[in-house]
This record gives sequence, structure tokens and C-alpha cells, in this order.
Amino acid sequence: MNSKSKSKSNKPSSTTSNVLPKRYPIIGSYLAVKSNLRNRVQWITLILQNCPSATYTLHHVFGYRQILTANPDNLHHILKTNFNNYPKGHFFINVFFDFLGNGIFNADGDPWKFQRQVSSHEFNTKSLRKFVETVVDSELHGRLIPFLSDAVSDRTVVDLQDVLQRFAFDNVCKIAFGYDPACLLPSLPPTQFADAFEEATRLSADRFRAPLSIHWRIERFFNIGSERKLKAAISRVRDFSQQVVREKKQELADKSSLKSVDLLSRFLSSGHSDENFVTDIVISFILAGRDTTSAALTWFFWLIYKHPEVEKEILKEIKAKSDMPVYEEVKDMVYIHASLCEAMRLYPPVPTDGKLAVEDDVLPDGTVVKKGTLVTYAPYAMGRMEKIWGSDWAEFKPERWLESDEAGKRSFVGRDPYTYPVFNAGPRICLGKEMAFLQMKRLVAGVLRRFKVVPVGEERFEPVFLAYLTAKMEGGFPVRVIERGELH
Repeated sequence: MNSKSKSKSNKPSSTTSNVLPKRYPIIGSYLAVKSNLRNRVQWITLILQNCPSATYTLHHVFGYRQILTANPDNLHHILKTNFNNYPKGHFFINVFFDFLGNGIFNADGDPWKFQRQVSSHEFNTKSLRKFVETVVDSELHGRLIPFLSDAVSDRTVVDLQDVLQRFAFDNVCKIAFGYDPACLLPSLPPTQFADAFEEATRLSADRFRAPLSIHWRIERFFNIGSERKLKAAISRVRDFSQQVVREKKQELADKSSLKSVDLLSRFLSSGHSDENFVTDIVISFILAGRDTTSAALTWFFWLIYKHPEVEKEILKEIKAKSDMPVYEEVKDMVYIHASLCEAMRLYPPVPTDGKLAVEDDVLPDGTVVKKGTLVTYAPYAMGRMEKIWGSDWAEFKPERWLESDEAGKRSFVGRDPYTYPVFNAGPRICLGKEMAFLQMKRLVAGVLRRFKVVPVGEERFEPVFLAYLTAKMEGGFPVRVIERGELH
């Protein structure tokens, strides 16, 4: 989709009734849901763009209802004001329990509060931030830059989406539990843990997207089809993770303290020794950090290729800041920060999320919510709302995040998280937001300082946005890498 022009999938229809799904007795809008499984997020966006309050009640089989919304007031109500009435809920937890267990991203109530408290403490330490800087720079300069340099020399086509996923997976595994899966080696080797994690994530997402959960539940009961594959993948992920946990616990028992500062070591050193607890929480953090930054960066590199004027501004900023220390350098790169935010507005790593109503409620726009209703909010749709972003919402425009003082110095102007919920909002707002920006900005500066990324097929290349648990570019992102030479 060219971000400068509204595609057919995003352009509001002149007749709203032609856009809204047809509803039938008993089956509701099942036929429309099923026919739009592949472009579900774009379909939801089109519906919400054509609703006055950007909220729609979707009718499923046997009268079950799902509320879709891209209304900031509704989000504020769901994610903060009436937070306790909108947990993840049994549907989400049941779908992902086999994979995530009771980890922080699959927990509600007291278990979630406890993990959030423990995790918040660790994420706010300067030593962890320094550790993240070291890990990211090591992966960037020790693996990614040399890999891209080889691609220049060999004139090879690179799947940048795959490379960025490998980069992120190496980083998040080292940060989460001190293990280096070494995915981003020159040969791009298959790795058992990474491959199992990918399959477990994809098949768990298929469960979530299924129009009727009875299908996967039957397969799970008989241990057949995709559920058999999912069980095997989860077993490999959990077996390996528990092995790492046991080794760390043994090291702690032998030495009475751990020198390493990864999250697992921190949890164990602070007395959280239950094997299942730390395994669940570490798997959750790997899931959160694995695909989100790589998804954001994949779309970012495509967008800046399509907008050379943005790339030119980014290069000016890189040249101006290149002599600063690592953390100060990325903190001060406001144009790169704005460009990343703008890329995630159009292509958020997590395009939809949902909560389950515990009790009857009424949303600020007047929508009635019955107990047990799934309320889905869509960051992808919210980034395409004219009421929020103006008539130029379809344009990739980092300047919308910036303001300049009288001297011409730019500063970043953020949006509230209920208008821009890319990092969630309210009590569940993303703990790793600053780490994510640190990683992304370091990578952007490091890569663009030396290389230009050009999609194979150039103008003919039109990526397709796919939504699993996180966003993907269908078929990968094939590119050629060109040495930029010295910046002038």
C-alpha cells in the first residue's frame, strides 16, 4: 500500500450500508468474517472509518457480540477509567495458555499485578538500561553491520524482514535470559529454539483468528493437525527455557550471586525461584520483544525508501549527532524518533487488541456493552482515522510529531496513548517502550549511516500487511543493500 494515497481497502465507501457486514439469523455476520480473514485488519478499519463514533457491534454465531472501536474516549474508558471491568479475559487466556502459561501477557488480576510490580522494578534500573545498550551495540556492530556489508560485496538479495527478526530475537533472548541463539550469523542458520518459537507463535495466533474455536479445540483433544504441531513446538520452547532456568538456578546456588544482569538472573537473584513462574514471564518478554521492533523497522525501511525526503532529513540528523555517546545520541535524535512513530501509526506492530467485559457497561460514545462481550480496539484503524489525524492521515509525515522553536530547533511532540495506543495504555502500558526505541534508533542510525536499502523491484514492490499476533509483511521484504560511503 502506498502511504501517500488511500488504497481501495482503506478508502471509505460513499454508501456506508455497502461497507458494513450483512447479518443473518443464527450465524450473524459469520460469512463476512470468514471471507475477510486474510485482510481482517483492513476490513475492520473500513468498517470503523464508516461509523460516526468509530465503534461497531459485530454479530457472531448464536448471538455472540464483539465490539470494535477506534474511539480514543472509549479506549480511555476501557484501558484506564474502568480498567478492572476489562481484563484480558478467559477467551484470550485459554487460547494462549498452552504457550504463555501464566506469564504477564496472559494474566489478569493479582497474578498480573504481582508480575507487573516485579517487572517494573527491574525495568527501571539504570544497570538494565546499560546492559540493553551493550547487547544492542554488540549485535549491531558484531553481526548486523558485517552481514549487510557482505551483502553489498556479494550483491545478494536479502530478506530484510527475516534479518531484522533474527537481530531482534538475538537481542531479546540475551536480555531476557542471557542466552545467545546466534540467529544472525552470516549463514543465517536455522536454530531450534527460534524456529520452535516462531511456529508456536504462528499457530497460537491461528487459534485466536479462527472464526469458531471448536475447530482447534477438537484438534487439540485428538492431538491432530495444527494442534499436534503446536504441542510439539511449545514443548521445545518450554523444555529449552526450563533448562536455561535450571542452569541459572544452579549457578546461583553454587555462587550465591549471579554476575549476569539479564532479566532471568534479576528475577532469580531477587528471590523469585519458582521454575514455572520465571519460565512463563521470560517467554512472555521474549514474545513481546521478538517481533514488535522487527515489524516496526521492516515497515519503516520501506516507508523511507518511498519517501527520500524523509531519508535525507534522517541522514542530516545522523551526521549531526554521530559524535555523541550512545544513549545521548539516540535520545537526541528527534527526527528519527518521529519517523519511527509515524511508521508505527500506519503499520503498528500489534494491529488489534481486546478485552473481555466482566460486567454490563456503557462506553462514553453510548455503546452498550453486555457482560462477556469481547471489546476489540484497533491501533491500525486508529492510525487511519481522519478525525484523529486530519485529512492527510494517509501520508507518511514525520513532521506531524515535531515542532520547532524560534531558533529552528526541533522537539518531539507525543500523542496521548489513547489516541496512539501502539504501546498500549493505562496500567498495562508497555514496560519496554524506552528499550524498544533505544534498539530501533541505534539500528536505524547504524544502518543508514553506511547503507541505503532498496526494495527488489523498486517501484513495482507493493508489500501486503498481514496481522498475526504481530504485523508481518507477506512474503518477506527482499532488498538490495548499497554502500552509502561517507556522509557529506
